[in-house]
Amino acid sequence: MNANSAGERAHSWNRVDGIDLLRGLAILFVLLNHVNMRLVIAKIPYGHALPHRLLNDFVWNGQRGVQIFFAVSGFLITSTTLRRWGTLSSVRVRDFYLLRFARIAPLLILLLGVLSVFDLAQVKNFIVPGGLGSALFAALTFRMNLLLRAHHGSFPGNWYVLWSLSVEETFYFFFPLVCRWLGRGKLLIALLGTLIVLGPFARTIFAQGSATWSEVSYLGGMDAIALGCLTAILLPKLRFGRRGLLLMQVSGAMVMIWVLGFAHRVLGNAGLDMSVLALGTCMVIVAVAQTRRKGPWIARPILWLGQRSYEVYLTHMFVVYGLFEIFLAYGKPSRGIPALFIVTVILAGILGELVARFFSEPMNRWLRKRWGEGSNRMGAVVNNPDQTLAVGA
Repeated sequence: MNANSAGERAHSWNRVDGIDLLRGLAILFVLLNHVNMRLVIAKIPYGHALPHRLLNDFVWNGQRGVQIFFAVSGFLITSTTLRRWGTLSSVRVRDFYLLRFARIAPLLILLLGVLSVFDLAQVKNFIVPGGLGSALFAALTFRMNLLLRAHHGSFPGNWYVLWSLSVEETFYFFFPLVCRWLGRGKLLIALLGTLIVLGPFARTIFAQGSATWSEVSYLGGMDAIALGCLTAILLPKLRFGRRGLLLMQVSGAMVMIWVLGFAHRVLGNAGLDMSVLALGTCMVIVAVAQTRRKGPWIARPILWLGQRSYEVYLTHMFVVYGLFEIFLAYGKPSRGIPALFIVTVILAGILGELVARFFSEPMNRWLRKRWGEGSNRMGAVVNNPDQTLAVGA
């Protein structure tokens, strides 16, 4: 097989359904949480017929959904880096940045343009405190979480969600540099382990009583990303039989359910809930990455959300605000609340699909082609069967 055919085969990225399911669950938790927040802010009671704990755990897991996504993201970026360049120490820093720019920047810039127009037009739910210029600068330099801390989180939803992008992209700004310096030895593992240890402290002691900073701080999210990175690094060395993988998947899923539904109240006081949730997520990742089982047909809607998670995440607040205004205009009917949740999820997914298909994916391909991506060029994928294929980074 010649170099060109090897490169083409390596670029035929096969999706891993289990990874998409995790991302789909993460974005679903975010969607449900943001609809619930509109209802709470508007002081609209609902769900009296349901157990309070069940309802509360189902619709208040948006923050934990982001933590799941952080763990998946760390795994995806690290495993695709290994696949592209063979070893972490061989990563081409410039190419890594260009690839991230092609994937992240087009939609982010488009979103900021739309939000700027809405702010200048003084559209309800889109006016930023402190001035548009400072918000744009914070978003483009991945300092949105610092701005949220300064304003105690009082930002419109479309701007607020950018805090997670600030955490993620700050991590990935340093990631290729650290890999070049430390990727050959154990110091990289030690650094990732340090970030994991610091995560609970960032959500408690380092937050200094600030609820906003406890949620949006850099270190408070990087422990999950670091766990995902470690999972990708260690996965080629882990070999389980069928029963072992099943046990890993079931155990990881049970840990996730335990934290999402029960343990976060206890573990949260020590800042451990997010760390344990990320650990459970990584256990599931180990199993699904090695088995590559297709998801059941009943999970197809969640898979669909997961495949468009970035686009859905950045655009879903347009749907949330729009549908909630319609809900208010019709007199806030209690019977319409289930439909509000369901229709929001569906329309947010459709909007994400349209944005991905007609804008972000074409722009991603165009930029990569313009910068010369191909076999033996920028981001060419190393055809290494010993490395796990992680898709959608």
